[in-house]
Parts: sequence; C-alpha cells; structure tokens
Amino acid sequence: MRFFVIAGLALSAMAQEAVLGFKDAVQRASERYPSIRVSRDQVNEAAASITLARTAFLPRVDGIAQVNRATANNVFGLLLPNSAIPPISGPQIDGDQGRNVFGTALGVLVSWEPFDFGRRQADVDVSAATKARAEAAVARTKLDVAAAAADAYLTALAAEQAVAAAKAGITRYKEFEKIIEALTKAELRPGADLARIQAESILVETQVVRAEQAVAQAKALLEQYVGAPVKVLDAAPFLRAESVAGSAAGVNAMHPQLLEQQRSIEEIIARMKAIDKGWYPKFSLQAAAFGRGTGARVTGPFAGGAHGLYPDRGNWAVGFTATLPVLDYKQLRARKEVELQRQSREQSRKELVERELSGKLAQANAQLDAARRIAVLTPRQVQALQTTLEQAQARYRSGLGTLLEVADAQRQLTQAEIDASLAKLSVWRAELAIAYAQGDLEPFLARLP
Repeated sequence: MRFFVIAGLALSAMAQEAVLGFKDAVQRASERYPSIRVSRDQVNEAAASITLARTAFLPRVDGIAQVNRATANNVFGLLLPNSAIPPISGPQIDGDQGRNVFGTALGVLVSWEPFDFGRRQADVDVSAATKARAEAAVARTKLDVAAAAADAYLTALAAEQAVAAAKAGITRYKEFEKIIEALTKAELRPGADLARIQAESILVETQVVRAEQAVAQAKALLEQYVGAPVKVLDAAPFLRAESVAGSAAGVNAMHPQLLEQQRSIEEIIARMKAIDKGWYPKFSLQAAAFGRGTGARVTGPFAGGAHGLYPDRGNWAVGFTATLPVLDYKQLRARKEVELQRQSREQSRKELVERELSGKLAQANAQLDAARRIAVLTPRQVQALQTTLEQAQARYRSGLGTLLEVADAQRQLTQAEIDASLAKLSVWRAELAIAYAQGDLEPFLARLP
C-alpha cells in the first residue's frame, strides 16, 4: 500500500511539474535565452575595458637584461632608425674586424605622465559609456525575449481554446448525425441529408487538425525561448482574471529601446571628447638606471675570458619629456567629423524608434478597445446562436425546416464559440502589446494571479 501511495504522489508531482505557468515561462526565457547571455557578456567585456583604461594612470616600468657575443667593429656616420641593423656604441676601433667579445646590458626605465589635460580620464569615460550602452542592450534584449515568450504562450493558449471549441462542435455534429441517420432509416429524410451532415462534420474536424497544428507550432516556439519541453499550459489565470488596464497615453521615455539609442549617442559624445584631447601635448617624467659591460676597449686590446659578461659601468638619468603631435590635427578633425555623422545617424534612429513605438502603442490601444467590446458581445452571440440551432433542429425533425438551415446554424455556433473562447485572451494579448510598447512587462505580469 505504501508503494502505491508513494507512486501516486510521485505521479502527482510529475503532473504538476508538467504544467508551465505563464510567469514561469516569461522568467525562464528572460534568464536562459542565449541572446541575453551574449548581451551580458558584452557588459562584462565593457567593464574589463574600463579597468584597462584606468591602468593608463599608473607609471610604466620597463626592464631589460641582455647578453651577447659580437664584434665591436664600429664606423662613424648616420644610420636611420631601422629594425634590421643592431646599433653599436662607441668610436671606431682599428684592428682585426673579426675580433669579438661578450657584452651585457641591464637597466630599468620608469615613465609617468604627471598631468594629461584629462586625456586618460576621457578614455575611461569612453569605456564607461560603452558599458552603459551594453547594459541598455541587455535590458532591451530581455524585454524583447520576455515579450516574445509571453506572446508565444498566449498564442498557444488561443490555439488550444480553438481546438476545444471546435471539438465541442464535432460532438454536436455527431449527435445530430445520429438523429438524421434514424430519420433516414425510417425514410423520413433523404440519404443526401446524412451525407451532407457527415461532410459538415469532416469540415469541422479539419478545423481541429489545423488548430492542433497551430498549438504544436506555438509550443515549439515557446520551447525555443524557455529551453525546455512544453507539455501543459495554464489557461486558468487568463480566464478567471479580469482585464482592468486602461489605454496608455504615450511612449515611456525610459523604454529600453530608447535608452539604448540614447546610450549610443552618449558613447559617441564621449569619443568626441577624447578626440578633442588627442592633440594636447604629452608630458612624461622619466627616470632610468642602467649598467653595461663589454670586453672591448677603445685603446685597442680586447679582454678575453669572461670579461663583458657582467655590467661594469653604471649610469642613471632623470628627465622630463614633452611631445606634441603637430601634424595629427587634421587627422583628429577627420575622426571627429566621422563621429559627428554617427551621432546624427543615431539621433535619427532614436527618433525613428520613438515613432515606431508610438505607432505600436496606438495600434495596441485600438486592439484593446476592440477586444474588450468583442468580449462583451461574443457570449450574447453564442447564446443567440444556441437558440437558433435548437429551433432549426426542431423544425428539421418536424419536417418544417431544411438541413441547410441546421448546418448553417451549426457552423455559425461553432465559429461563435471559438470567437468567445478567444475573446478574453485577445484582451490580454492587447494588454501585452501595450506593456511592450511602454517598455515594462512588470505591471502586466502583476495583474495575473
């Protein structure tokens, strides 16, 4: 007995787990969808770039250690900087050009910019603006994914409601088909009536198949967002709860899409400020300590053995260097012009997004108004068509009516029941569209139990 009780509890738990609630579906999509993880990785990348930009405030320390064996055959004269010929220090030494000795070098150079007219901070600000834009992209992506998952859930529910209503129509057709079959056998009605009602029944069955296909497609899309199999959906909250939200007056200025565009503009402005500081002179405070050793001597004789393997001459130096990129001015102006064009483009795109959101909001308001009025009318329509069908069937059984009247009433009643089953869901879908156009799904989710 205990085994059966445990098994029953396990089956009950599995059944409960199989039901995917609306809020749970939206939450899973908002947390697990890959595009959101990609956006978050971009935020982390931008945060690392801020840390990298701040390292420019630190002093630069370069150390060098070198050991070589080479000839000391030097010549006087100029040699332009290059990466192929190693430099040789000291005067020319006459003698055997093939003589070679050890040489060593050991040193350290510390460089630091005591002031930079805000150039390094401008680079940090660019990285911070990039991070802010990436964070806005995360919010926009989460909104898009959550709204898409919510719409897929409501689409699947609507398809399931259509299936249920169509199946109820099939049941009525089958029941009336039995009546016609009895009348046909009694030769009170022609055999064509039986064939006609069977054809009408098959037509409704075709509707069921198409609605079931819509359910499967909507669930497949929902599975794409939640990342898990979807078996059972919970329609009860939408059928029990009443829609109380009103029409929205205008687009929210804090909409994630608008914020992302604004952050893009701010990033461009930060880059232009950094470009403006690129032509300022660069000052460096430098200190060096180094030692060198060589087996070669200016007087002529070369020391052999291990001479030159260790530094035997030490030096130090302290200096202050100012560098001005004189000819970079035009290049910096051209770069700033490029950024100005990008700013104009992003500003135009922001205005475009704002207009598109205003259009979507207006459409959603119209959709909500129509859906609410239809939700009031459809129950009355179903009731009237039920009465019409009952009267048509009674007239048919008494021989006063035709099968065409009954079939037409059946068809209209089935479609009205489908419309009635979708009426409340249509109101919720309109509210979802308004919430998306406003840029915040939380008030919409809070109204569901």
